[in-house]
Amino acid sequence: MSFDQLGLSAELLRAVQELGYVTPTPIQQRAIPSVFEGRDLLAAAQTGTGKTAAFALPLLQRMSEEVPSPRGPRAPRLLVLVPTRELAAQVGQSFDDFGRHLNQRTLLVFGGVSARPQIDALRQGVDIVVATPGRLLDHINERVVDLSKVRRLVLDEADRMLDMGFIRDIRRVLAVLPKQRQNLLFSATFSDEIRTLANGLLHNPLTVEVAARNAPAELIEHRVHLVEQGEKRAVLSHLLREGATPQTLVFTRTKHGANRLAEQLSKDGIECAAIHGNKSQNARTKALADFKDYKVQVLVATDIAARGLDISELPQVVNYELPHVPEDYVHRIGRTGRAGSTGQALSLVATDEKDRLRAIERVLGRKINILPLDRSGIRIPVERPVQAQAAVAQSPRSARPAYGQQRGHGQAQGGHGRRGGRSRGR
Repeated sequence: MSFDQLGLSAELLRAVQELGYVTPTPIQQRAIPSVFEGRDLLAAAQTGTGKTAAFALPLLQRMSEEVPSPRGPRAPRLLVLVPTRELAAQVGQSFDDFGRHLNQRTLLVFGGVSARPQIDALRQGVDIVVATPGRLLDHINERVVDLSKVRRLVLDEADRMLDMGFIRDIRRVLAVLPKQRQNLLFSATFSDEIRTLANGLLHNPLTVEVAARNAPAELIEHRVHLVEQGEKRAVLSHLLREGATPQTLVFTRTKHGANRLAEQLSKDGIECAAIHGNKSQNARTKALADFKDYKVQVLVATDIAARGLDISELPQVVNYELPHVPEDYVHRIGRTGRAGSTGQALSLVATDEKDRLRAIERVLGRKINILPLDRSGIRIPVERPVQAQAAVAQSPRSARPAYGQQRGHGQAQGGHGRRGGRSRGR
């Protein structure tokens, strides 16, 4: 099947050809005709399957065939909700790319940047809004966005939005939308929570599932090295230096861990950047751009920040730490092995992570190969023995009275206060 068999307009076909697309993917072949018909859609598709084009192309065409109201500025007619800023930017870019020969205005709405340009654009009029729930609600509460003309709603990566606790925000947004609209829900998996959301949102939807439930791309090679927690950084640094991989995406569980690992790898001479929720949007955008342009070899990321990253032909993903939720392993490794390319998913597993590894294997429905590690050339940092540390603490130099003791007393009091402060801030 070719794109011209899907009923796309000449303007969209021209854009598709200019972008180098030849054959529609399975999700595009199944979804586009139903969206043309105005049907609701429930689709399960892995990352890298072409799901953005599966809704962007038919929705752009349907909107181009409509005549917007001539009165006042354009009000949004299509709303796309996504979980992260990065995904918003990528979806917005797709609408711009596919709609380059159409007269449709797209606006990105997300936090981490000034709200003023978004407000100004909304007042001038837009056709499509691609938004994260939080910032969109801010605009709704400030009455700077009119969603009364929205006729089509897309929830993209709905499973991640639920994981991130956006369900209340989503319901608040739904409450202000017109009741009569076309709804499209895309998710990597069909969990019970997703089906509950779909049952309340969709009317007689077409259900499309282009991959087995929770199954990653078959082209991905899964590997595990068993290492001690204190060895991980040295092992990873060695593997990155010895390997011939030009790009590696490394996952950590925490923002602090991502920063610390990126700093350590940089000290080891590896060009590295970190991306996580505490980074400014400009910093996140630059880190991703440098990674795509091969200016840095390694991008260290948390799950939330990496969700929706579109990196073509990424050869390797490393799980520096296994995720708490086993399904997140599927999302992580979905960054590689995309669009027919092969990829490798490597996990460094410590003793206390073996239960997580078994849970991941249950989700995958298969065992993951545990490979021996060639330790030649790996320099593991040696920690000072506890006895030596104790001896230093008892040395005459460390036993000086008064001044040090008084300072220590003050630190103890301050430390207690800081612990209380952190508790309040959580």
